[in-house]
Amino acid sequence: MSIRATLKAFFTTGKGVVRGLTEEEAGTDPFTLFDRWFREAREAGLYLPESMALATSTADGKPSVRQVLLKAADDRGFVFYTNYDSRKGLEIAENPYGALAIHWPILQRQVRINGAVEKTSTEESQAYFDSRPRGSRIGAWASDQSSVLRGRNELERKFRETQARFASGDVPLPEFWGGYRVIPKTIEFWQGRANRLHDRLRFTRDGAGWTIDRLYP
Repeated sequence: MSIRATLKAFFTTGKGVVRGLTEEEAGTDPFTLFDRWFREAREAGLYLPESMALATSTADGKPSVRQVLLKAADDRGFVFYTNYDSRKGLEIAENPYGALAIHWPILQRQVRINGAVEKTSTEESQAYFDSRPRGSRIGAWASDQSSVLRGRNELERKFRETQARFASGDVPLPEFWGGYRVIPKTIEFWQGRANRLHDRLRFTRDGAGWTIDRLYP
């Protein structure tokens, strides 16, 4: 983080604790609230405010979790990109349901999301892939994500070979790579408060709208 970002983060510490989260402030649309919280996390100078934990599980319920990056969020859901043959991709194929947790510790805020998971369209995946640096696009081709790697040298060799393969043109979207969208069934907003009397508001999808419940901390 830059010195400026560090200072911004320092002066933001505890901001949400004093203000709290009321039903009136939350409103009736969780995506509007999420947009506001995400914007405030960016403005606070946090490093990678788009980082989120993604939990998936096998068909027989064995879970796994890892950090991914949020690349889009709108009323359709929350999008991240990965190798479809990775562990997360194979688990989503078996059990297309997932959970996300986003934590902004300086603001003492969390957002938890649960819902079905589906692939983004090829057009969406293509648009995002084209926006990545060339090295990252080559890396997507070179990595058999989650497979056993015999050594760092093997990965670097595959990267060089892929560089040579696409030396004279653009790097195309791999058929094994693209986006997933978590379509929320529930979205919970957690705001830390004094004496551990935290605010927790849970939005549950109810037809075209949402039901809102306040939960004990």
